[in-house]
Amino acid sequence: MLFSAVNYPFQKIGLAIAFSPTAQAMLMEANRLCRLFACPLILVHVGPHGSEEEKKINDLIAAAAVSVSYKIRWSEGKVERELLRACHEEQIDLLIAGALKREKMVKYYVGTIARAIMRKARCSVLMIHTPSVSPQSFQQIVINAENSPFIERALRVGFQLAKIENASWVHIVRELKLLGLTMSAHSQLSESEYSLHKQGLLREEFQAVEKILEKIPHAGTKVNVKILSGKSGFELCKFVEKKKADLLVVGAPPQQYSWLDRFFPHDLEYVFADLPCHLLVVNNQYQNHG
Repeated sequence: MLFSAVNYPFQKIGLAIAFSPTAQAMLMEANRLCRLFACPLILVHVGPHGSEEEKKINDLIAAAAVSVSYKIRWSEGKVERELLRACHEEQIDLLIAGALKREKMVKYYVGTIARAIMRKARCSVLMIHTPSVSPQSFQQIVINAENSPFIERALRVGFQLAKIENASWVHIVRELKLLGLTMSAHSQLSESEYSLHKQGLLREEFQAVEKILEKIPHAGTKVNVKILSGKSGFELCKFVEKKKADLLVVGAPPQQYSWLDRFFPHDLEYVFADLPCHLLVVNNQYQNHG
Protein backbone atom coordinates (compact mmCIF):
# COMPACT_ATOMS: atom_id res chain seq x y z
CA MET A 1 0.00 0.00 0.00
CA LEU A 2 1.30 3.45 -0.93
CA PHE A 3 1.05 6.46 1.35
CA SER A 4 1.24 10.12 0.48
CA ALA A 5 4.30 12.05 1.66
CA VAL A 6 2.29 13.81 4.36
CA ASN A 7 1.89 10.47 6.14
CA TYR A 8 5.59 9.73 6.28
CA PRO A 9 6.98 10.38 9.76
CA PHE A 10 10.40 11.50 8.46
CA GLN A 11 11.54 13.36 5.35
CA LYS A 12 15.33 13.29 5.63
CA ILE A 13 17.38 10.60 7.38
CA GLY A 14 20.97 10.88 8.56
CA LEU A 15 23.26 7.97 9.38
CA ALA A 16 26.29 8.25 11.64
CA ILE A 17 28.65 6.05 9.62
CA ALA A 18 32.00 4.74 10.79
CA PHE A 19 34.36 2.12 9.39
CA SER A 20 33.29 -0.55 11.82
CA PRO A 21 32.35 -4.23 11.43
CA THR A 22 28.67 -3.27 11.51
CA ALA A 23 28.94 -0.44 8.95
CA GLN A 24 27.46 -2.42 6.04
CA ALA A 25 24.53 -3.64 8.15
CA MET A 26 23.91 -0.09 9.42
CA LEU A 27 23.83 1.16 5.83
CA MET A 28 21.35 -1.53 4.86
CA GLU A 29 19.12 -0.66 7.82
CA ALA A 30 19.22 3.03 6.84
CA ASN A 31 18.59 2.23 3.17
CA ARG A 32 15.49 0.20 4.09
CA LEU A 33 14.04 3.06 6.11
CA CYS A 34 14.79 5.64 3.42
CA ARG A 35 13.02 3.46 0.86
CA LEU A 36 10.13 3.00 3.29
CA PHE A 37 9.73 6.76 3.79
CA ALA A 38 10.73 7.76 0.22
CA CYS A 39 13.39 10.12 1.56
CA PRO A 40 17.09 10.85 0.94
CA LEU A 41 19.97 9.66 3.10
CA ILE A 42 22.76 11.82 4.52
CA LEU A 43 25.86 9.79 5.46
CA VAL A 44 27.77 11.62 8.17
CA HIS A 45 31.36 10.48 8.74
CA VAL A 46 33.43 12.17 11.42
CA GLY A 47 37.12 11.48 10.91
CA PRO A 48 39.95 11.82 8.40
CA HIS A 49 38.94 12.40 4.78
CA GLY A 50 41.20 11.26 1.98
CA SER A 51 41.25 8.97 -1.04
CA GLU A 52 41.52 5.89 1.16
CA GLU A 53 38.48 6.88 3.23
CA GLU A 54 36.50 7.74 0.10
CA LYS A 55 37.24 4.30 -1.35
CA LYS A 56 36.18 2.63 1.90
CA ILE A 57 32.87 4.42 2.05
CA ASN A 58 32.14 3.89 -1.64
CA ASP A 59 32.90 0.18 -1.23
CA LEU A 60 30.51 0.07 1.72
CA ILE A 61 27.79 1.81 -0.29
CA ALA A 62 28.25 -0.70 -3.11
CA ALA A 63 28.28 -3.69 -0.75
CA ALA A 64 25.12 -2.45 0.97
CA ALA A 65 23.44 -1.90 -2.42
CA VAL A 66 22.23 1.55 -1.38
CA SER A 67 19.34 2.33 -3.71
CA VAL A 68 18.20 5.75 -2.49
CA SER A 69 19.45 9.25 -3.13
CA TYR A 70 22.35 9.95 -0.79
CA LYS A 71 24.94 12.54 0.16
CA ILE A 72 28.22 11.99 2.01
CA ARG A 73 29.15 14.61 4.57
CA TRP A 74 32.75 14.54 5.79
CA SER A 75 33.88 16.36 8.89
CA GLU A 76 36.61 16.23 11.50
CA GLY A 77 36.45 17.10 15.16
CA LYS A 78 34.52 15.99 18.20
CA VAL A 79 32.09 13.29 17.09
CA GLU A 80 29.16 14.49 19.18
CA ARG A 81 29.51 18.12 18.08
CA GLU A 82 29.91 17.28 14.38
CA LEU A 83 26.93 14.93 14.30
CA LEU A 84 24.71 17.52 15.95
CA ARG A 85 25.98 20.19 13.54
CA ALA A 86 25.21 17.93 10.59
CA CYS A 87 21.66 17.35 11.85
CA HIS A 88 21.11 21.10 12.10
CA GLU A 89 22.73 22.17 8.84
CA GLU A 90 21.31 19.32 6.73
CA GLN A 91 17.84 19.64 8.30
CA ILE A 92 17.88 15.94 9.24
CA ASP A 93 14.73 14.92 11.11
CA LEU A 94 15.87 11.38 11.97
CA LEU A 95 19.45 10.48 12.89
CA ILE A 96 20.34 6.78 12.93
CA ALA A 97 23.23 5.60 15.09
CA GLY A 98 24.45 2.27 16.43
CA ALA A 99 24.22 1.05 19.99
CA LEU A 100 27.61 0.13 21.42
CA LYS A 101 28.51 -3.32 22.68
CA ARG A 102 30.02 -3.88 26.08
CA GLU A 103 33.46 -5.36 25.72
CA LYS A 104 33.43 -9.15 26.24
CA MET A 105 29.72 -9.03 27.09
CA VAL A 106 26.61 -9.90 25.13
CA LYS A 107 24.40 -7.10 26.45
CA TYR A 108 24.16 -3.80 24.64
CA TYR A 109 24.17 -0.32 26.07
CA VAL A 110 24.01 3.21 24.82
CA GLY A 111 27.47 4.74 25.21
CA THR A 112 28.45 8.24 26.24
CA ILE A 113 28.47 9.74 22.72
CA ALA A 114 25.09 8.24 21.88
CA ARG A 115 23.62 9.45 25.18
CA ALA A 116 24.91 12.94 24.52
CA ILE A 117 23.38 12.93 21.04
CA MET A 118 20.00 11.81 22.38
CA ARG A 119 20.11 14.50 25.07
CA LYS A 120 21.16 17.33 22.76
CA ALA A 121 19.73 16.48 19.33
CA ARG A 122 16.72 18.50 18.32
CA CYS A 123 15.69 15.88 15.79
CA SER A 124 14.52 12.32 16.43
CA VAL A 125 17.18 9.65 17.03
CA LEU A 126 17.01 5.94 16.21
CA MET A 127 19.47 3.70 18.04
CA ILE A 128 19.97 0.42 16.19
CA HIS A 129 20.32 -2.42 18.67
CA THR A 130 21.65 -5.16 16.38
CA PRO A 131 22.03 -4.05 12.74
CA SER A 132 21.38 -6.77 10.19
CA VAL A 133 22.34 -7.25 6.55
CA SER A 134 18.78 -8.56 6.18
CA PRO A 135 16.79 -5.77 7.88
CA GLN A 136 13.34 -6.74 9.11
CA SER A 137 10.18 -4.66 9.34
CA PHE A 138 8.88 -3.44 12.70
CA GLN A 139 6.08 -5.85 13.61
CA GLN A 140 5.85 -5.45 17.38
CA ILE A 141 6.05 -1.77 18.32
CA VAL A 142 6.04 -0.61 21.95
CA ILE A 143 5.35 3.05 22.72
CA ASN A 144 6.15 4.43 26.17
CA ALA A 145 3.31 6.86 26.94
CA GLU A 146 5.17 8.70 29.70
CA ASN A 147 7.42 11.56 30.74
CA SER A 148 7.57 13.69 27.62
CA PRO A 149 5.93 16.78 26.13
CA PHE A 150 6.32 14.95 22.81
CA ILE A 151 4.30 11.88 23.76
CA GLU A 152 1.49 12.73 21.33
CA ARG A 153 4.06 13.03 18.56
CA ALA A 154 5.66 9.73 19.66
CA LEU A 155 2.30 7.96 19.49
CA ARG A 156 1.55 9.50 16.11
CA VAL A 157 4.92 8.39 14.71
CA GLY A 158 4.49 4.93 16.22
CA PHE A 159 1.12 4.47 14.53
CA GLN A 160 2.41 5.86 11.24
CA LEU A 161 5.22 3.30 11.33
CA ALA A 162 2.75 0.54 12.18
CA LYS A 163 0.57 1.51 9.21
CA ILE A 164 3.44 1.69 6.74
CA GLU A 165 5.01 -1.55 8.00
CA ASN A 166 1.67 -3.35 8.37
CA ALA A 167 2.76 -4.16 11.93
CA SER A 168 1.12 -6.92 13.94
CA TRP A 169 0.65 -4.91 17.15
CA VAL A 170 1.21 -1.55 18.76
CA HIS A 171 1.63 -1.84 22.53
CA ILE A 172 1.12 1.36 24.52
CA VAL A 173 2.79 1.24 27.93
CA ARG A 174 1.98 3.59 30.78
CA GLU A 175 3.14 3.55 34.37
CA LEU A 176 0.77 3.18 37.30
CA LYS A 177 1.68 5.99 39.68
CA LEU A 178 3.07 4.16 42.69
CA LEU A 179 2.85 7.19 44.97
CA GLY A 180 -0.93 6.88 45.09
CA LEU A 181 -0.72 3.18 45.83
CA THR A 182 1.91 3.66 48.53
CA MET A 183 -0.19 6.27 50.28
CA SER A 184 -3.19 3.97 50.09
CA ALA A 185 -1.20 1.08 51.53
CA HIS A 186 -0.27 3.20 54.54
CA SER A 187 -3.81 4.39 55.13
CA GLN A 188 -6.52 2.59 57.03
CA LEU A 189 -8.00 0.91 53.93
CA SER A 190 -9.11 -2.69 54.06
CA GLU A 191 -7.78 -5.16 51.49
CA SER A 192 -10.94 -4.85 49.40
CA GLU A 193 -10.88 -1.04 49.62
CA TYR A 194 -7.22 -1.01 48.58
CA SER A 195 -8.03 -3.27 45.62
CA LEU A 196 -10.85 -0.97 44.55
CA HIS A 197 -8.56 2.04 44.84
CA LYS A 198 -5.93 0.35 42.67
CA GLN A 199 -8.57 -0.49 40.06
CA GLY A 200 -9.60 3.15 40.07
CA LEU A 201 -6.01 4.26 39.44
CA LEU A 202 -5.68 1.72 36.61
CA ARG A 203 -8.89 3.02 35.06
CA GLU A 204 -7.58 6.60 35.23
CA GLU A 205 -4.41 5.62 33.37
CA PHE A 206 -6.38 3.78 30.68
CA GLN A 207 -8.62 6.80 30.25
CA ALA A 208 -5.57 9.10 29.95
CA VAL A 209 -4.24 6.94 27.10
CA GLU A 210 -7.64 6.77 25.40
CA LYS A 211 -7.94 10.57 25.55
CA ILE A 212 -4.64 10.95 23.69
CA LEU A 213 -5.59 8.27 21.16
CA GLU A 214 -8.76 10.19 20.27
CA LYS A 215 -6.52 12.71 18.49
CA ILE A 216 -4.44 10.13 16.57
CA PRO A 217 -5.58 8.12 13.52
CA HIS A 218 -5.07 4.42 14.26
CA ALA A 219 -7.99 2.61 12.64
CA GLY A 220 -7.05 -0.89 11.50
CA THR A 221 -4.10 -1.20 13.87
CA LYS A 222 -4.21 -3.74 16.68
CA VAL A 223 -3.63 -1.83 19.92
CA ASN A 224 -2.76 -3.21 23.36
CA VAL A 225 -2.67 -0.81 26.32
CA LYS A 226 -0.59 -2.07 29.24
CA ILE A 227 -0.35 -0.37 32.62
CA LEU A 228 2.85 -1.33 34.42
CA SER A 229 3.68 -1.09 38.09
CA GLY A 230 6.98 -1.64 39.86
CA LYS A 231 10.40 -0.33 38.86
CA SER A 232 9.30 1.33 35.65
CA GLY A 233 12.48 1.02 33.57
CA PHE A 234 12.94 -2.60 34.62
CA GLU A 235 9.29 -3.44 33.96
CA LEU A 236 9.38 -1.66 30.60
CA CYS A 237 12.40 -3.72 29.48
CA LYS A 238 10.72 -6.92 30.69
CA PHE A 239 7.58 -6.08 28.73
CA VAL A 240 9.56 -5.28 25.57
CA GLU A 241 11.41 -8.59 25.85
CA LYS A 242 8.21 -10.53 26.58
CA LYS A 243 6.56 -9.15 23.44
CA LYS A 244 9.75 -9.67 21.42
CA ALA A 245 9.40 -6.07 20.31
CA ASP A 246 11.30 -4.81 17.28
CA LEU A 247 11.08 -1.16 18.27
CA LEU A 248 10.61 0.87 21.45
CA VAL A 249 9.34 4.41 20.86
CA VAL A 250 9.76 7.11 23.52
CA GLY A 251 9.23 10.85 23.50
CA ALA A 252 12.20 13.12 24.04
CA PRO A 253 12.27 14.90 27.41
CA PRO A 254 11.84 18.68 27.46
CA GLN A 255 14.77 20.88 26.50
CA GLN A 256 16.51 22.42 29.51
CA TYR A 257 16.93 25.94 28.16
CA SER A 258 19.51 27.06 30.69
CA TRP A 259 21.74 24.07 29.88
CA LEU A 260 20.64 23.61 26.24
CA ASP A 261 20.35 19.95 27.09
CA ARG A 262 17.83 17.28 28.08
CA PHE A 263 17.74 14.99 31.05
CA PHE A 264 16.01 11.67 30.67
CA PRO A 265 14.05 10.32 33.62
CA HIS A 266 15.55 7.45 35.57
CA ASP A 267 13.32 4.81 33.98
CA LEU A 268 14.62 5.62 30.50
CA GLU A 269 18.20 5.74 31.72
CA TYR A 270 17.64 2.14 32.83
CA VAL A 271 16.49 1.28 29.30
CA PHE A 272 19.59 2.93 27.83
CA ALA A 273 21.79 0.90 30.13
CA ASP A 274 20.37 -2.38 28.83
CA LEU A 275 18.82 -1.67 25.44
CA PRO A 276 16.24 -4.40 24.72
CA CYS A 277 15.61 -3.59 21.02
CA HIS A 278 15.86 -0.73 18.52
CA LEU A 279 15.08 2.55 20.30
CA LEU A 280 13.41 5.57 18.68
CA VAL A 281 13.51 8.85 20.62
CA VAL A 282 10.95 11.15 19.03
CA ASN A 283 11.37 14.90 18.91
CA ASN A 284 9.47 17.56 16.98
CA GLN A 285 12.32 19.56 15.47
CA TYR A 286 12.17 19.84 11.65
CA GLN A 287 8.99 17.75 11.63
CA ASN A 288 6.29 20.00 10.24
CA HIS A 289 4.11 17.22 8.89
CA GLY A 290 2.08 14.20 10.05
